[in-house]
Amino acid sequence: MMLHALLVSVALNLYVAPDGNDAGSGKKAAPFATLERARDEIRKGKGKSGGTVFVRGGTYFLPRTFTLGPEDSGVTYRAFGKEKPVLVGGQPITGFVPHEGGILKAPFTGNPFRQLYYKGKRQHVARYPNFDPQNPYGGGWAYADGKLIPADPDIKGESRKTLHYKAADERPWRKFQEAEVFVFARYNWWNNIVPIVSVDRDKRIINLTTNASYAIRPGDRYFVQNLLEELDAPGEWYLDREAGTLYFWPPEEDPSPTVYRPVLKTIVEVAKGTSKVTLRGFTIEVCDGTAVVFEETSECLVAGNTIRNAGDYKGDGVSVSGKKNGVVGNDIYEIGSSAVSLSGGDRPTLTAAGNYVDNNYIHHTGVFFKQGVGVKMEGVGNRVSRNLIHDAPRMGIHLSGNNHVVEYNHIRHVNLETADTGAIYAGGRDFISPRGTVIRFNFFHDVLGYGREHGKWVSPHFAWGIYLDDNASGVDIFGNILARAVRGLVHLHNGRDNIVENNVLVGGKLQQVELNGWINPGQYWEWTRDKLVKGYESVAGLPAWRHVRGMNVHPLACVLPDGMMQAGNVFRRNIMVARDPQARLYRFRDVPIDHNKFDHNLVFHEGGGSLSMEIRREKVVARQEWAEWQARGQDKHSVVADPMFVDIDKDDFRLRPGSPAFKLGWKPIPVEKIGPQKDPLRASWPIVEAEGAREKPLNAAEVVSQ
Repeated sequence: MMLHALLVSVALNLYVAPDGNDAGSGKKAAPFATLERARDEIRKGKGKSGGTVFVRGGTYFLPRTFTLGPEDSGVTYRAFGKEKPVLVGGQPITGFVPHEGGILKAPFTGNPFRQLYYKGKRQHVARYPNFDPQNPYGGGWAYADGKLIPADPDIKGESRKTLHYKAADERPWRKFQEAEVFVFARYNWWNNIVPIVSVDRDKRIINLTTNASYAIRPGDRYFVQNLLEELDAPGEWYLDREAGTLYFWPPEEDPSPTVYRPVLKTIVEVAKGTSKVTLRGFTIEVCDGTAVVFEETSECLVAGNTIRNAGDYKGDGVSVSGKKNGVVGNDIYEIGSSAVSLSGGDRPTLTAAGNYVDNNYIHHTGVFFKQGVGVKMEGVGNRVSRNLIHDAPRMGIHLSGNNHVVEYNHIRHVNLETADTGAIYAGGRDFISPRGTVIRFNFFHDVLGYGREHGKWVSPHFAWGIYLDDNASGVDIFGNILARAVRGLVHLHNGRDNIVENNVLVGGKLQQVELNGWINPGQYWEWTRDKLVKGYESVAGLPAWRHVRGMNVHPLACVLPDGMMQAGNVFRRNIMVARDPQARLYRFRDVPIDHNKFDHNLVFHEGGGSLSMEIRREKVVARQEWAEWQARGQDKHSVVADPMFVDIDKDDFRLRPGSPAFKLGWKPIPVEKIGPQKDPLRASWPIVEAEGAREKPLNAAEVVSQ
C-alpha cells in the first residue's frame, strides 16, 4: 500500500518546458509544452490526491486563458527551482519597415488593441499633448476652455458629451473618429476614456460618443489619443484599423523591433468551487482584463509571482473571491486599474471570508482607471497586511464591508492624480460599513492629492492619511504612524463610534485631526438618509449584529436636537505633532463636541506654535486655544510636551526612554514588523523600490485660467 501511494505521488509530479512536447510523458526528462496538457494529464490520474506541475523557465504565449476548475483542486502550478517562467496573454508583432523619420510600420490583422509593449514596458498611444516623462503626473495635459466655475453646484441641462477646447489646441486631425479623449471631468475623483464622434471646428467642440461621468467643465484636464498626426515622439504608437497598419517609433534605435499586443482578457482563471490550487513563481503579463482571477474559490494561493503590464480601464492584477484564499509575496505593478481586488464573506451573519493579501510589493496602479488602488477590499472578515504600496493615482487601500483587518502596511506617495482621498479610505453610506474593521500598526506617509486651487493645478491638495468618509463608523484605529498629509492625518466625515488610539500623527499641514459632520436639514443628510435607514434595517434584527458597536441606535435617532449627529468617537493616547507654523491641532465642522471624547493625548507644536482648534458651526468659524479647549472638558488629562522621537526628520518615530507618552499609557508600535518581510514566498528580496513621485516630485502648478 505504501509503495502504491508513493508511485501515485511521483506520477502526479509533471513538468512543462518551452521546448517540451505535448506528446511526451510530462516527466522531467520529457516535459510537456503547455500548461493545458499538464492539467489534462493530472485530471486523468490524480484522484483526490492533488499534484504538482513544475514549469521551467522561458516564455509561454498562451493562445487562450488557462482555466482550472473544481476537478483541479489540490494542484500546485509553480516555477521549477529558481527558474522564471513567463506567462504572456499577448502575441508578438514583427516585420517593421521604415515609414518616415524614426517611425516604423508593420502590417497587422486581427482585433484592434489599446496597449502595446516593448521590452517589458507599456508604450504610449500617440497623443496630444505628449506624455512628459520628467513630469509624468502634472505634465502632458490640455485644459478645457472657458471661465472657471466651481465643481458644485449642478447646472441644469449641462451636457456630459462635449468638450470645449482652446484655440491654441486646434489640431489637423483627419481620422478623429478613431481617437479617444482621456479626461478628468468636473470632479477630480477619477477619469473617463471616451471615443470621439465628431469635431465642430468652428465652435471648438469635441463631441463624444457616450457620456463622461460628469460634465467636462472649463479648466478640466485632458488629452486626446490614437491619432497618426500626433505620433511625434519616441515611445509612441498608432494603429490604423482601417488600413491594418501599426505605426511605432521605438524609444531607442531599433530598426526591427518586436512588440507585444494583448490578445487575452484574463491569463489564468480559476472557477467557482475550486479549492487548494496554488499559482507560484511566475511572471504574468500582457492582457486586457484582470490577469489572474480566482472566483469563489477556497484555500487557494497566488504567491511569489510578478504580475505586471496587465489590464485596461477595467483590468486588475489579481481578483480573488471566496474564502481562505491568499495573495502572498507578489510584485504587482503597471496595472490598468487596481492591483488586487478581494471579496468574500457573508454580511447578514458576519461570517468571515478569511481571505488575505499579505507581504506584496504594489506600485504604479491605475494606469488607465484613476480610481485604481493598491488593494480594493470588500465583504466580511478579510485581511490586508505587510504590503508596501506606492505611486497610485488614488488610495493605497479602499475598503467596504465589515470586520476587516488592515495591519503592518507601508503606504507612501499615493493620491498622485486625484483629490478628496486618503492613504486608506472607507465609506459608510449604508450606515453599517465598515463597522468592526481594525486599522492597526501601519505606516502611512506623503499622502499627496492633486487638484485645482485659484486657477492652478497643485499638489499636495485635499488629501488625508486615514479617511473614513460618509458616515463610516465603528472602526478601531490603533498604533498607526501617519506623517505628512495636507488636510490632516485622520479625517472622520460624519463617522460615529470610531476609536482612534495610540497613534503617531506628525506633520499634517493644515491640521492633525479633522472631523466634518452632517446636519439636518442639510444636503448630505438628505442625499443619504434613506440609504442609511435601509442599510441599518437590513441587518439590525439579525443575531450577529446585536452587539456590533453603535448598532443600538437607529440612523434617524442619531440626529441631536441641534441638528448635528457626529457622535461617539474617542481620541485617546495619541501623539500629535504639528510642524507647519500655521497648522492646527484639530478642525471641526458641524460636530457636537461634547458627544465626542478627546483625552490622554500627547500634543506638541514644533517651534512653539499655537496649539489651536478651528470650530465651525454652519458658517460661523471660531478659533479656540488649548486652555479654552481643556476648560470645556476636552483633553483634560492630555499633556503638551516634546514626545522625544528618536529622529523625527528621518521618520524614526520610536520614542526615547523618558518620553512623557509612557506616563499616559502609550504602547510602543512594532515598527520592525511594518512592510514586506523576507519570506520563501516573496517574489523578490531584497525589494528594490521603483522610481516614482518620491524621485520625481509632482510639478503641478500650471495656470489654467486667469
